[in-house]
Amino acid sequence: MGGATEGGLNVTLRGYDGAMQRVSEIMARARAIGLKSHEPEPSPSPSPLSGQIGNFRPMDPFSQRMSVAPDQIRSLIQGAASKAGIDPLLFEALVSNESSFNPEARSSKGAMGLTQLMPGTARALGVSDPFDPAQNLDGGARYLSQLLRQYNGDERLALAAYNAGPGAVDRAGGVPVFSETQAYVRRVLAQRDALRGGQ
Repeated sequence: MGGATEGGLNVTLRGYDGAMQRVSEIMARARAIGLKSHEPEPSPSPSPLSGQIGNFRPMDPFSQRMSVAPDQIRSLIQGAASKAGIDPLLFEALVSNESSFNPEARSSKGAMGLTQLMPGTARALGVSDPFDPAQNLDGGARYLSQLLRQYNGDERLALAAYNAGPGAVDRAGGVPVFSETQAYVRRVLAQRDALRGGQ
């Protein structure tokens, strides 16, 4: 995003970083004209959440959604999986592969949030805000549960359907030959097995 000038201040960033930049500029301007602040000047520092898992970054502080820490996301994953009656480690591996635990992840195809729900799927599942972690995880867990039932508990087929769509699985009579889907199924199951081994 290019820089814009507003009231003599350069605004080049958005969200948390932009807010901190704006505060610093206002404080510098106030000092330049001789105003004294009653509050100590904030020192920009990295968010305590940055770099902990995947591409997770704190959400925009001006958003209606609240930031969720990585351990809270894992707790939500376990709760959604338990409610949907699915393996929480399988679901955690799916979320990791879909979004790297980033609640605001977007794909070029329009998939959204932690479980990368497509708009039509989100609507069908009653998810009104796909970027709300609790709603997204609840919808994604219910969708995976539906697919597991549809394919008689076959995790490979359910994961393939999650990635490529049930139609592609049904037409192929199994995991489609798409290299992306085959790699996805292998990765999710391998990660689930690694999580299980680490318990």
